[in-house]
Amino acid sequence: MSGFAYVVHDGKTRKTTLREALHDQADLSWTHLTTNDERAKAWLGGEAQLGSIVLEALTAAETRPRCDAVGDGAVINLRGLSSEALASSDPLASIRIYAQGGHVFSVTRKPLNALDPVRKQVEAGEILDPGDLIAAIAQAITEELDPVVADLGDSLDECEEQIASRQVFDLRRSVNKARTQAIGYRRFINPQRAALERLATLPVEWLRDDDRLHLNAAADRAARMAEELESIRERAALMHESLTDLRAEQIDQRSLLIAVVAMVFLPLTFLTGLLGMNVEGIPFAHAPWAFWGVVAVCVVMAVGIAAYFLRRHWFET
Repeated sequence: MSGFAYVVHDGKTRKTTLREALHDQADLSWTHLTTNDERAKAWLGGEAQLGSIVLEALTAAETRPRCDAVGDGAVINLRGLSSEALASSDPLASIRIYAQGGHVFSVTRKPLNALDPVRKQVEAGEILDPGDLIAAIAQAITEELDPVVADLGDSLDECEEQIASRQVFDLRRSVNKARTQAIGYRRFINPQRAALERLATLPVEWLRDDDRLHLNAAADRAARMAEELESIRERAALMHESLTDLRAEQIDQRSLLIAVVAMVFLPLTFLTGLLGMNVEGIPFAHAPWAFWGVVAVCVVMAVGIAAYFLRRHWFET
């Protein structure tokens, strides 16, 4: 079991052990565990003496963003980007938080990128109470996710430009990738927005007015990302249909070209096959001009058939 702990007292931050942070009566006591083993569950339920509801929320294998009041505290689950490669269906790492009075317990099962900047803020003395800490985590998560969602939209813009120029090769893979990522992010961004909004309205003393403003700002940013992800998903679906139509059109055009070429050469093949039979009675078989005469007839036939198709606009795309 690994983790870290900080205590903040009278604006001064000190890094300490998990046990000392648990019993320190500070303005802020933050205990964080990075693990998914049974020792963390035993420590939280034993030494930390957290209730079964809180313990289950902090150690559950599968979570989604949520915010629930538990007595005079709150359980908050959020999702953010991770340095570890995750499945496309579950692309965001979770952080589970329980805040009560001056104590904040948090647990992550996968590395969470947002923790590093928050720890730097704590060490710099910029975070003084639980409300500051939770608002900082929420803001760090949304600030990191925002450009990622914007990049997804930019990648679709590039795909749309290539579709407009009819450069459709290998585009379906890019569109499908953007669509899959948007669906994976949207799965957690929508409930995360609702969780932040609910947290900002909880009637708890450890959330100050400025903390609620920061939480509402993070929720608003999450709402905007959710709307952008929904737009990306719909645009990707439309682009996929357009690519399918363009690909079918290209196949039809190539099939038409092959059919026209076959129609040009079919009569010529019949004529040369007929004259090439090894039987007696073929007209002009021994005439010195017969070969060139057949060649001329074939050229005239090919030009005539091609001209017919040109007049019928079969070659137009």
